[in-house]
Amino acid sequence: MTPDSSLEQILKSSSKAILLGIGGGGDIVGTLPTAGLLRAFGVECVHGGLSWERSVFDPVPGPRKFTETRNARKINDTVWWANKDTVTSTGVRFAEAGFAEVFDTETLLVDVNRGPGAVADGLRHAIDKIGADLIIGVDVGGDAVAFGSENGLLSPLADSIMTAALTELEREFPTVMGVFGFGSDGELTQEEVERSLNAIAKEGGILGSWGITRDTLREMERAIEVVPTEASRIPAECARGLDGETTIRSGTRSVTLSFVSTVTFYMSPGVVFEHISSTARAVAPCKSLQEAHEALHALGLRTELDIELDRLKKMRG
Repeated sequence: MTPDSSLEQILKSSSKAILLGIGGGGDIVGTLPTAGLLRAFGVECVHGGLSWERSVFDPVPGPRKFTETRNARKINDTVWWANKDTVTSTGVRFAEAGFAEVFDTETLLVDVNRGPGAVADGLRHAIDKIGADLIIGVDVGGDAVAFGSENGLLSPLADSIMTAALTELEREFPTVMGVFGFGSDGELTQEEVERSLNAIAKEGGILGSWGITRDTLREMERAIEVVPTEASRIPAECARGLDGETTIRSGTRSVTLSFVSTVTFYMSPGVVFEHISSTARAVAPCKSLQEAHEALHALGLRTELDIELDRLKKMRG
């Protein structure tokens, strides 16, 4: 991908894409608008996401490894195929399994336990096995483009690892990063997401944007009936005209409802890495989730793993 590539040029040159939700949980639902765009360009799409469910569903902290997964088909130690019956070893169903059920397909699960380098290696191998010529990672909410100083930033770990991995892949392979939902996860405010997008645009990193079509909205609503997700549900509701204010995460986070959340903004992960994300730069050399976790602690940040460990501690009394 050349520095002056446009989104149209990238898609016209592609035939098969790996399309990942890069924030864990229900982010795979937020890839559906991008899948609609890919179809319009004749690009076949393989959906996927991370093997990390929110602790309200999976009480075991952190992402699952392949050895902690049932009814999955291994591609490599980092990437494997999921189907409608894929669950954790404790019986928790992955969002990607629900997605597979709705659309009668297999999806990908990506494990971030071994850090960005291992994720890039695993995806590189999966790209070859699947025969893909494009990879797109979509974050729902926008915290993947946080500078790292935002007060509401609560879950920077998975996004940072994936941003660093996508940046590594972009050096050798057509790779795009998308932000969908525009603050719908209740972490960055819409003003903070816009500040980051403006900064990315000034560095020439914005490739284009795409909204929710009527067909995509119907697909999203089908998926949301099966896949638990609050952040991806909000853009679908906004596409139906809902506005005002709401709360998510059991009332702990406030979200402004806006039609702009129906748009996915596409960008170069390398520009995000170099000019925006201090967190992605911090975790880039890390060889494990724990090392990346500690690297973000060194920046003065708590992560989603802290939240999950705290939750487990409270459950155990």
